[in-house]
Amino acid sequence: MPDVVGIRFKSCGKIYDFEVNGIEVKEGDSVVVESDFGLSIGRVIKGRRTVESGGRELKKVMRIVGEDDIKTDEGNRKLEQEAKDFCVERIMARGLQMKLVGAESTLDRKRIIFYFTADGRIDFRELVKDLAARFKTRIEMRQIGIRDEAKLIGGLGVCGRELCCSTFLTSFEPVSIKMAKRQDLALNVGKLSGLCSRLMCCLRYEYEGDMESIATDDEIPAEEDVREEKQDSRISEVLSKLEQSDAVEESIETPPEKVSGETIEENKTEQPKPEQPKSEQGEQRHKKFKHKRRRFRR
Repeated sequence: MPDVVGIRFKSCGKIYDFEVNGIEVKEGDSVVVESDFGLSIGRVIKGRRTVESGGRELKKVMRIVGEDDIKTDEGNRKLEQEAKDFCVERIMARGLQMKLVGAESTLDRKRIIFYFTADGRIDFRELVKDLAARFKTRIEMRQIGIRDEAKLIGGLGVCGRELCCSTFLTSFEPVSIKMAKRQDLALNVGKLSGLCSRLMCCLRYEYEGDMESIATDDEIPAEEDVREEKQDSRISEVLSKLEQSDAVEESIETPPEKVSGETIEENKTEQPKPEQPKSEQGEQRHKKFKHKRRRFRR
């Protein structure tokens, strides 16, 4: 199991593990590492520790940053500004619908990365040829989102402080208008949006804090949950009434059975009568028929 340290290349960027390669490093040191793009300078954020490689090949720390590396890095800052100015010029000359955000060069100048934003796909093949002919190195065009643009440029939010994304947020989480509604904020998109014209990131972690306080406050249910419970109880009450009415209608619509001119209800139980001779039964039927006939005449 190799010994690694956690290294970050940009402020508020992600932390990557690199094998120490037998070099004594500690937190806060600036080191030169072998990245996927070439040699780069990073800062040690997490100290030395042992991890399992998991079959992956870890990049290595090459050396502690020296004076020569510092001078080279300062020269690269000038190169990046020159590359940015030239790229903006060529973008305008070719009429490309894209906005250049920044340029970044590796320590060994084997690659220059250009960051830009655009509404859709951009055919920048001719632009890459212009840049490669000018700087004689490998060119990479990387399209980023509008929130990443705010993170790279930085600025001040409506609260008067530096942007969260450029100071301590290392990744972006989804933010929805529901989070503002739960906090009883005015649903004014203009006031809830940051410099990137998207909903402010702080809505999310303030929302999570409010939800935690609500959950621990004697388990008080949310207003929407109470409303839903009331609606469910009303619906169940209406359904029970409908079932009762259906049962009454069914009992009314079910006709009684007719047996020998008499009506006998389905659920009514009677004691069995002793059998009578057929002659007596005929006389009784004749009497009942006369009685009904008289009632009909009346």
